[in-house]
Amino acid sequence: MLFEYTRRRGARSPVTDAPTFRVGRLAKAATADRAGTDLSHLIDRSYNYHSPRELHWHLADRLGLAPGAVTLRETAAA
Repeated sequence: MLFEYTRRRGARSPVTDAPTFRVGRLAKAATADRAGTDLSHLIDRSYNYHSPRELHWHLADRLGLAPGAVTLRETAAA
């Protein structure tokens, strides 16, 4: 399942001092016969992710999917 997300600036991590990001919008990717479905309400958009990989695992867990069934693609903010 392909998901698209837009990245928003987050804060520096107090633990690792690394930059983080927040998800601006999360959507199931559009297909030729169907528009993308906004799924932003399914996650906490105030959470500061350390990497796309962390978001990937969080989505798999949240949606009850195997991690291999989830694919992420970052899109530019509109």
